[in-house]
Formats: sequence, structure tokens, C-alpha cells
Amino acid sequence: MMLPDGVERDYPLARLTTVRTGGTAELFARPDEERKLAALLGWAASEGLAVAVVGSGSNLLVSDAGYRGLVVKLDGQLSGIERQGTRVVCGGGARLPSAAAQAARWGLSGLEFGINIPGTVGGAVKMNANAYGGELGRVLEWVNVCTAGGVERREPSQLGFAYRRSNLQPGEVVSRGSFRLSEGEVAEIKGTLAEMRGKRRDAQPSGIKTFGSTFKNPADDRRAEGRTAGQLLEAAGCRELRIGGARFSEKHANFVENAGGATTADILALMAEGRRRVHARFGISLEPEVQVLGEIEWPDTWDLPG
Repeated sequence: MMLPDGVERDYPLARLTTVRTGGTAELFARPDEERKLAALLGWAASEGLAVAVVGSGSNLLVSDAGYRGLVVKLDGQLSGIERQGTRVVCGGGARLPSAAAQAARWGLSGLEFGINIPGTVGGAVKMNANAYGGELGRVLEWVNVCTAGGVERREPSQLGFAYRRSNLQPGEVVSRGSFRLSEGEVAEIKGTLAEMRGKRRDAQPSGIKTFGSTFKNPADDRRAEGRTAGQLLEAAGCRELRIGGARFSEKHANFVENAGGATTADILALMAEGRRRVHARFGISLEPEVQVLGEIEWPDTWDLPG
């Protein structure tokens, strides 16, 4: 197979994830403009290659066997942040916390919630990521979506936003997004950011190898009695539970840490055991929030009785 310029083989994906586990990408590229991204997607389609996008790697678990196909990480123009009046226009690869901080420096309000979403703009749109009461759809004006056929502009109403998901399909990549914000006082906006950072720092582990929330909070489940996934895991005795190099955090039981030398298989086994314990005690089946890249094999204990 002849590779286009900029495409390389056997790229180690662990270095692109915050938990630092997983194998290599069969093929890897860093397109820096929409024209190149669309051309790459077209080439991959013509070769019958699966395509995946890696953003900040903060909500990602890569298979130990790696990924067969093309992995893309947006770069250059596709990771930039610019101001257009009261709009902030970002590349799909721009980090949302960086966009929130830059908007604050410009005296633009509405994106503050993004300071606590450790992912990219494209990832946030794909997963409809919200935190601390913020609603992405309220400030998102439009996105450009690249496919093998070119670039298409979509509004939030066309994205099928629901809890932790959108209707974006494989092979559709958010390349740019525009946020319509409002003018405010720089000091006041920065103060809000500092307060929100503090809340996250107090509630969640930091400075460790982790991928953020492991399981989704139970949805409308009376048996949970309003408890979060982290509270259920803690009540089921999972805080600091360790398998291999992976363990549930001491600070927040819904966070898995790479405590040293962890493999993705270790993490999957730990998740399965945490899920089993919660189900045994409360009859609740926790579902993963972390995204998985590549072919993985869940332990037999992942399947719950009844």
C-alpha cells in the first residue's frame, strides 16, 4: 500500500492517552487543514480502512493490540483558537479548557464550563460533553464536519445531541466549531474559571495517569437512590482496589489510575470487578463512560447474572 505524505506506520498510541496504556496504530497522521483531512478520509475510504480520531486522549482506552486502520490527530489550523467578534472559532483538535481560558482573556463569557472538560472541541461535540451545569448546545453555533466526500457545515439541531452522545458517524470528523458568546468582565470570568477549577481539584484526582470518569452515572434508577457511579463503587468496596498496575483512585472511586506498569487488560479487569461488586450489592449495572479504541476483550466477569 502506497502511503500519502505524512502517514506513518506503527505509531505508539499510549503516548497520546492520559492513562498511558495500549498498543500501536497501524497507520497514523496529523492533518493540519481541512483540505488535507478530507483527502486523508477519502484515501482511507478508497483503501477500505477504518478511521479513528484521537483528541486529548483524556477519555480513551486503547486496546493492548492497538488499532488496525488509520488514526488521525488534528494539528495546525485544526487545533487553533481565534476570535471573531463575540464568537470563538476553534479547530476540532483545540483543547476545550484552552478555548475557555482564551475566551476569558478576551472578556467573552459562556464557555466557562469547558475549563473542566479535559478534551478537544471535536471530542466534546461528538460526546456532547457538559460539566457543572454547562450546556454545549447553548453556545455552539455550528461545526464543520469532514468526511470522505468533503466538508459540511451543521448546526446543533442537526447533531442529535443526547446524554453523552451525538449522531456523528464513523468517518465523520469535527474539523472546526464556532461558539457564540457574550461580552463580560475579564476579572469576573477568570474568577468563575478559578472557582470551577477548584471544585474539580477538590472532587477529582489530578496529576496522575487516568482517563477521567470510568462509568456513567445511573440514569433514573431508583435503586441508586441518587448516588453517583463513584458513590456506588465506593459503597461496594472499590476505593483503592487494585488489579495488576491499575487501581481505583483513593480520591474518587470512579477514576481508574495507572499506578505503574498497567496494561489495558488490567484496567478492563478492574472495571469488570468494580461493575460486578456494584451489581452484587445494589442490582445496578454500571455502563462504561470511557471510550475504547481497537479490539478489546472484556473479562468473563463483565457479563452480569440475570
